[in-house]
Amino acid sequence: MNALQKDLKKLTALAEAAGAAQPPDPWRPGYHLSPPVGWLNDPNGLCFFRGEYHVFYQYSPFSPEGGVKFWGHFKSRDLLRWERCPVMLYSDQPFDVHGAYSGSALCEEDGLYLYYTGNIKHAGDYDYIRTGRGHNTVLAWSPDGVSLGWKRLLLENAGYPAGLTCHVRDPKVWKQDGRYYMVQGARTLEDEGVVLVFESDDRLNWRHINTLRTQEPYGYMWECPDLFELDGQWFLLVSPQGAPGHGPGFENVYACGYFPLEGDFRGGARLGAFVPFDYGFDFYAPQTFSDGTRRLLIGWQGMPDADYTNPTAERGWQHCLTIPRELERRGKTLAQRPARELEALRKGAQEYRFDGTATAEIGAMAEIVVEGGNVREVDLGGLALRLQDGLLTLEIAEGGHGRQTRRAPVAASDTLRIFWDASTVEVFVNGGETVLSTRWYPAEPARKLTFKGCGAATVYGLKPFTFL
Repeated sequence: MNALQKDLKKLTALAEAAGAAQPPDPWRPGYHLSPPVGWLNDPNGLCFFRGEYHVFYQYSPFSPEGGVKFWGHFKSRDLLRWERCPVMLYSDQPFDVHGAYSGSALCEEDGLYLYYTGNIKHAGDYDYIRTGRGHNTVLAWSPDGVSLGWKRLLLENAGYPAGLTCHVRDPKVWKQDGRYYMVQGARTLEDEGVVLVFESDDRLNWRHINTLRTQEPYGYMWECPDLFELDGQWFLLVSPQGAPGHGPGFENVYACGYFPLEGDFRGGARLGAFVPFDYGFDFYAPQTFSDGTRRLLIGWQGMPDADYTNPTAERGWQHCLTIPRELERRGKTLAQRPARELEALRKGAQEYRFDGTATAEIGAMAEIVVEGGNVREVDLGGLALRLQDGLLTLEIAEGGHGRQTRRAPVAASDTLRIFWDASTVEVFVNGGETVLSTRWYPAEPARKLTFKGCGAATVYGLKPFTFL
């Protein structure tokens, strides 16, 4: 441990103690992971290691508006009871001193290997796109998933292929066919977003073997790539900046979605059409991992550079992660279902059948399941979901802090599953074929719920996560 890391640990402890001393915030989610204080963004290093789920995340404890990034850390055995662990990665080395940026985890018998981007911004008159920035690929090793053993610089800008800007980041690493593979998002000198594919025999020395790109440029930068196979089909999950799409799925400042792959990612692969992954206001930089039986996804319930805001920043913290979602392949598309463990949070159930209008009272945490192809509207009192002419429209009348309307195509709506948690809403349509995620800040967390149309609904109260 160097002197800088010692001081950063002390300062983080002071910031977290000051946050813990504040009165409870009614906008703090109960069953979503949020930072103890300060700022949270991308989920990092998601994995199932030695019988425990590990969720790392980009963490700036000193300011709710962001700043130098560390890796915060939660772990759990069941996705319901969580332990807040010490910060795993500080920005404390010459190769990551301006931020331990996003990355991934590789589970091995001897420990947990964490790959991430070490950010460097040189002093001077630079644009920090083509000049002035170092995006280093760094490896950190942990013997137990909680304590840090060592860090090692693997690649600097000069080690990446020619023709790129300084923006190469967010390594995702996995083992396959006896070798190791890594993908990283990049921005070319022609302002084209691509994904670089690397191969290694030893986890340390990497060689570039392929570049994944679309036939025509699709945005100028692809962030947070995740390449995985599900039931025989490969998918490339990315958050493209500058995506050329319009309409539903492209109404945010940046898009988020996936390309189905045809062929071998190591050479000759072709990317299919881009599919938006979430149609709400707040969803970005998702990552997936396998726990041995299924592929799970967690995303950042936020959006960089958005023109809407979160009032919790005035209370010393900002942002949260989505609930864990199980991925299901449906042809060349992906559906997202809430992780089955969340059903254990249910407490009590109110059942309604309506032909016209029905109302219900809900608390600050609830799951709302609506069934029936003739449901026209579900109104939470300031946030409404309306189905008409093949579109699901999310409208926020109050408490949106700049959020107003988002739309999603829906061929037919047989089921709606709505998760409401103090200041966050996640909507799953038809078993997760379509998903909308948003933050929402009503004056009072308890809501009056209104159904319109013809159908049936069950409203469950939900318990919060337990923190050990």
